Amino acid sequence: MDDDALQVLREVWSARDQSSEDLEAACGPQRTCKSMSAVGFEGLAGGGDLRDAWKTQLAKEGKLKPGTGTVRDLVLGTDENA
Repeated sequence: MDDDALQVLREVWSARDQSSEDLEAACGPQRTCKSMSAVGFEGLAGGGDLRDAWKTQLAKEGKLKPGTGTVRDLVLGTDENA
């Protein structure tokens, strides 16, 4: 969070006579979530083929180069372009 936004929040809390203890009581202690086991891209495919879903997404965004077949080709270009 940038310093300006943080300062505004502190001023709002101060004007409402709130403290960090009040925030913790309302929301619980702060923790950082580091478990990435449930993060994935299956929703992108909607039950279909994930590879096809990625290609469709890249095409929609104008990022899919015709004739590329692998991630390596997308990043480095094909051997024909070298």
